[in-house]
Amino acid sequence: MLARRSLARIATQPSPLGVAPKNARNMATLREIELRLKSVKNIEKITKSMKMIASTKLAKAQRAMQSGKQYGLANSEIFQHAPSETPAKRKLFIVVSSDKGLCGGIHSSVSKATRRAIADTEKPVESDSPIMVIGDKSKMQLSRVLGKNLAMSFNQIGRDIPTFADAAGVADLIVKSDVKYDGISIVYNKFISAVSYESDIVDVAGENALKESAGFRAYEMEDDVTKDLAEFSLANAIYAALVEAHACEQSARRNAMDNASKNAKDMIDRLTMQYNRGRQAAITNELVDIITGASAL
Repeated sequence: MLARRSLARIATQPSPLGVAPKNARNMATLREIELRLKSVKNIEKITKSMKMIASTKLAKAQRAMQSGKQYGLANSEIFQHAPSETPAKRKLFIVVSSDKGLCGGIHSSVSKATRRAIADTEKPVESDSPIMVIGDKSKMQLSRVLGKNLAMSFNQIGRDIPTFADAAGVADLIVKSDVKYDGISIVYNKFISAVSYESDIVDVAGENALKESAGFRAYEMEDDVTKDLAEFSLANAIYAALVEAHACEQSARRNAMDNASKNAKDMIDRLTMQYNRGRQAAITNELVDIITGASAL
């Protein structure tokens, strides 16, 4: 009798604080899903806004690219009439990227193209060829693999739309630097369409290459003229690469934000279905408890 009374007394005591109610786990799960659903909806709003901003900037960048390409065409015509007779062994690689992310693998493409160009066996260059990077993103990527080759880096270039003043400032610092090189190669992203791009390398003839070319030896020129032409051609090539890379960046950012918005929408649909199923299960359990209690009475 004493044992039965003790068991009955224990059964009638309230549950300890560490024991959760029957539907507590389900309620916590629904609360977690609701919070996650709210955060994903906020992310979707941000990605949609960034997509609209990138679309607006892309139209301006394309107009700037069309005018900037004329500088590159003028350079190409000069270099066609003054080809270099001896291939450069020690090249200066100017990598064009930016300081901002959230635009897919656009910065990785120029970094990979730079590594391929240095390791190329068909057109061999010295393994310690100097590298100058425009933009912090590619600088961080190349510093992990080719840190010893990095000679100079530039940031805050072309935060909105690159100008010729930005390119002229970069060219002036490159010419005044103590870096030794035989030729210059600019690695940048080439704009193909609003949804595609590819990395490309354009060679720029230096002062010595212009002097040694047959086209320039046919005329009598002062040294200052050739030096000024080489510096101006470098600024032209950098400006053409900057505006085209900027258009590629805005296009890639718009596509990346569009894909992020679609992924967020899919996640919202899955979370909403999961939340509704959990809510219906909780309501069903409560109805079962009510019906069971009413039947017992």
